[in-house]
Amino acid sequence: MSTAVMWFRRDLRLSDNPALLDAVSAGDGKVLGVFVVDPLLWKRSGDPRREHLATSLRALSKSMGGRLVIRSGDPATVIPKLADDIGAASVHISADYAPYGQTRDDAVEAALKCPLIKTGSPYAIAPGRIFTQQDRPYQVFTPYFRAWLEHGWRQPVDAPSNVQWAKADSEDLPSGTTEGAGEDAARKHWQTYLDDVAEYDDVRDRPDLDSTSRMSIPLKYGEIHPRTMLADLARKRSQGADSYRRELAWREFCADLLARYPQAAWKPLRPEFDKMQYDEPGDQLTAWQQGRTGYPIVDAGMRQLAAEGFMHNRVRMVVASFLVKDLHVHWKYGARWFMQSLYDGDLASNSLNWQWVAGCGADASPYFRIFNPTTQGLKFDPQGEYVRRWIPELRHLDGKKAHDGGADGYPEPIVDHAEARREALRRYDAIKA
Repeated sequence: MSTAVMWFRRDLRLSDNPALLDAVSAGDGKVLGVFVVDPLLWKRSGDPRREHLATSLRALSKSMGGRLVIRSGDPATVIPKLADDIGAASVHISADYAPYGQTRDDAVEAALKCPLIKTGSPYAIAPGRIFTQQDRPYQVFTPYFRAWLEHGWRQPVDAPSNVQWAKADSEDLPSGTTEGAGEDAARKHWQTYLDDVAEYDDVRDRPDLDSTSRMSIPLKYGEIHPRTMLADLARKRSQGADSYRRELAWREFCADLLARYPQAAWKPLRPEFDKMQYDEPGDQLTAWQQGRTGYPIVDAGMRQLAAEGFMHNRVRMVVASFLVKDLHVHWKYGARWFMQSLYDGDLASNSLNWQWVAGCGADASPYFRIFNPTTQGLKFDPQGEYVRRWIPELRHLDGKKAHDGGADGYPEPIVDHAEARREALRRYDAIKA
């Protein structure tokens, strides 16, 4: 009986995993499931991502009866050797469209003596599938979104019922104790959130309500597939469900852009921004990272990031705008800090969202849209609950007074927003000349 290898990466689940179904079919039901701890990716990941990955792998192995094989090393060496050792008929993966992932998979395929079969991806519609009528990639989200909806996607598939997990020598699973990691936890969390998705459009910008789904985390690790979520959303009839579907499409728009323009991970998509004048990162970057800028909504967000490895999406935009346009620090420094600090650190979403705020990406927010951090705080945290939750120095201030700062032990603003805004616009005018 032949054996197929299922190489898990960003698809740490058994349900709705087309690559796994292909592996089961190719191996006549016998499959060796493996995860490779790639030293390069492990080093690049911050502690939150390593912790969640480790816990998710434990959950995956448990669902496989403890048969998940762990190997460490360069996948271009590890996977071909493992396939040779067991006489594998084929190796199966979900396609990876990130810059490193594509290069890595090409190297693995070149070294294998058996086929490397790519089935499915971490997206409802894989990057490179949607084009304009002129056969060009989309640069603007709204028409992309319309084409994305028109293209559609397949329905979810069940987990295989006839798989026999093969044995092989395995290293120990990495240690991890993150709460809520793994496929079962992701699906339960999603089902619970669906009860409130109708309210998404009304409360999505309110960090004080803590009402976002946080599904970006299981999506990052493939503990749930977006088309599973889309199938559930299709049964909901509400503006909130429609808005949530649009956010899933934005995630895929970012992935599509990065697949086409790998340099977008750290370089602006709009080349004129290569000439933008930025300040060298120093004490002000450190103050931003530590949540000590003197602007309460900014500091609350950065302290939430440090404590939870997560930040509300509206606050992410505010703190990003503050770093780039108030402190005049290049967006790549903020993007790198987020990738080190977030549980849901995803290269495409992270880099392209930073570019959106910085005004240098595809369909980006205009550069002259500069968030006033105090106004943003008052609008989206009107009673100061979010600020007081994360800044103990301001908990004695009632209501919206928390956004004033000015308390003992809390820093004075490190910049004057009005002056910083004028300087940001001056620098922007210089690159347009």
